[in-house]
Amino acid sequence: MASSPELKIGKQLNEGKTKQIFELVDQPGLVLVQSKDQITAGNAVRKDQMEGKAAIANKTTSCVFKLLQESGIKTAFVKQHSDTAFIAAHCEMIPIEWVCRRVATGSFLKRNPGVKEGYRFTPVKMEMFFKDDANNDPQWSEEQILEAKFNLAGLTIGQCEVDIMNRSTVAIFEILEKAWATQNCTLVDMKIEFGVNVKTQEIVLADVIDNDSWRLWPAGDRSQQKDKQVYRDLKEVTPEAMQMVKRNFEWVSERVKLLLEHQASGRVVVLMGSTSDLAHCEKIRKACTSYGIPCILRVTSAHKGPDETLRIKAEYEGDGVPTVFVAVAGRSNGLGPVMSGNTAYPVINCPPLTPDWGAQDVWSSLRMPSGLGCSTVLSPEASAQFAAQIFGLTDHLVWCKLRASMLNTWVSLKLADKKLQACSL
Repeated sequence: MASSPELKIGKQLNEGKTKQIFELVDQPGLVLVQSKDQITAGNAVRKDQMEGKAAIANKTTSCVFKLLQESGIKTAFVKQHSDTAFIAAHCEMIPIEWVCRRVATGSFLKRNPGVKEGYRFTPVKMEMFFKDDANNDPQWSEEQILEAKFNLAGLTIGQCEVDIMNRSTVAIFEILEKAWATQNCTLVDMKIEFGVNVKTQEIVLADVIDNDSWRLWPAGDRSQQKDKQVYRDLKEVTPEAMQMVKRNFEWVSERVKLLLEHQASGRVVVLMGSTSDLAHCEKIRKACTSYGIPCILRVTSAHKGPDETLRIKAEYEGDGVPTVFVAVAGRSNGLGPVMSGNTAYPVINCPPLTPDWGAQDVWSSLRMPSGLGCSTVLSPEASAQFAAQIFGLTDHLVWCKLRASMLNTWVSLKLADKKLQACSL
């Protein structure tokens, strides 16, 4: 990509083995993350220059963070600036690597003799490592992290913060695992880091996620591995070997772009009995949009115009686009049952109940004749969520939004409880 407008770059804030961090003079609270062409292994015991690695790593990280942000994960990433750099929120980094494992391999086998390579963790296995190059990044327990009493950007890392990072790591891994599965690649394990945003004091996913951050096995076959482990395993570093490593990194950077693409298209068609139900239906459409699902509103009555209802149904059955129908009808709901009895597509009843007759009207959505399989969800937002869960079975981007939403709901409850406990003291 072409470079964005020139930035006024200030002092260097930090430098790692593969990147440099610079302040942005005209954009307080933001930094520039500049990648290097260096590749390392074993805490830089082995290090080499790999021409083009900075651009490859930056491209990979930018795509991964874009996928996570579009899913709803909070990250420090702001935007890609150039081929080799991106802009991020300024964070004070928490000196812990959070490692999530689906398959046992690598250092886990050395630390856990008797476990065979390929053992599958369900649920995933979480490990934490303190960032200390001099001591080879020792594994830490949760208790050690709590006793360290890290204070970063004014935030003390306590039980609440550790729980949030632990839960977030699992969600981030599962989102990327689901995305890579669309390319027939197994995400074996992954390491990430969190930081505290200096402006908001909020914990966010920070640093980078590139081909140094994970193990990736196409078709679940270790012999086809495409990650940095290939470089670690080199018995001798030769120009030919480095070209092979580079080709692997390029393969990943090209495939990672495909993770941003929908694997299947779908839509929700909301059928309302009359325009008096429009406000209810608009809530469904708004919620569908948040999941990236197109939503179409139609007006039809199964009681007053059954032939037109079935004609509309046929219109959406005939173009091959996977469809979920949502029937919105008050009083006596004929729409849902008629639709369910005449289509193989899923039908969701979402009746707009009123205070006067709602308790009686709902039975027309709940009590179905035999052979009908429509479900009933009273909340318009929940009906959209249910439709999203159906589409999420085949569209990883919808599934990722659902998974991130679960995480964000959990985190908001955790923070609300922390705030309440602080007020009670």
